[in-house]
Amino acid sequence: MLIKMEYHNFVLVESIVYSFMDKVKQRSDNEMKWSTLSTEQLINRPWLKARRDTVQLPNGKVYDEYYILSYPTWINVVAETEDGELILERQYRHGLGVVSTEICAGVVEEGETPLQAAQRELEEETGYTGGEWEEIMIVSANPSIMDNLCHCFYARNVKKTNNQKLDDTEDIEVFLRSKEEVKEMLLRGEFIQSMMVAPLWKYFTIKD
Repeated sequence: MLIKMEYHNFVLVESIVYSFMDKVKQRSDNEMKWSTLSTEQLINRPWLKARRDTVQLPNGKVYDEYYILSYPTWINVVAETEDGELILERQYRHGLGVVSTEICAGVVEEGETPLQAAQRELEEETGYTGGEWEEIMIVSANPSIMDNLCHCFYARNVKKTNNQKLDDTEDIEVFLRSKEEVKEMLLRGEFIQSMMVAPLWKYFTIKD
C-alpha cells in the first residue's frame, strides 16, 4: 500500500511539473507567426490562385520558396429530410480519379453569405429547399498551404421542391440513406473527403 501511495504521489508531482513547464514554454500567437518578406503571384484564376512567398521564421531563418493556394470560401451541408434521412451525393473527382460519396458542397459566390451559398448549393445540386439551418463548425482543408475556410451547416426538415440545376462540369447522383446507414458508412471509411467527414461526425456527436 505504501509503495502504491508513493508511486501515485510521484505521478501527481510529475504531472504538475510538466504542466508548469508547458505553460512556461508556451509562446503567444504573435511570437510564433512568420513574416512575409515578398510575394509573387503565379496563378490568378477565378477558382484558384497560387503564390510564392518569401518568409522569415521567428528564429530568423528565411525560406524563399513557400507556396500558398488561395480558393474561395467553401461550404457543405449535412441535410436531413422530413423523414429523417440524410441526403448524399456521388460524383467523379478527377484529382484522385475516383467516384466519391459526399454531402452537398460548393463555393460562396461574391455577395453571398456562407448560409446563402449553402442553401443555394443544396437546391442546385439536390432540389431540396426549406427547413431549419444552423452552422455547426468551420474547418480548414490544410492551414499550412491553403488560406480559405469551409463553413459546415446542418439543415433539417428539408423538402424536395425542384429538379437539379447543375453546372456544365457537374454530374451528380443524389440518394438518401438513414442515419444508421450513414454512420456505418463513416465507420467503414466510405467518405474520403476530410472536410465532409468532420461535419458528419459532428452531426452524430450533437444529434445522437
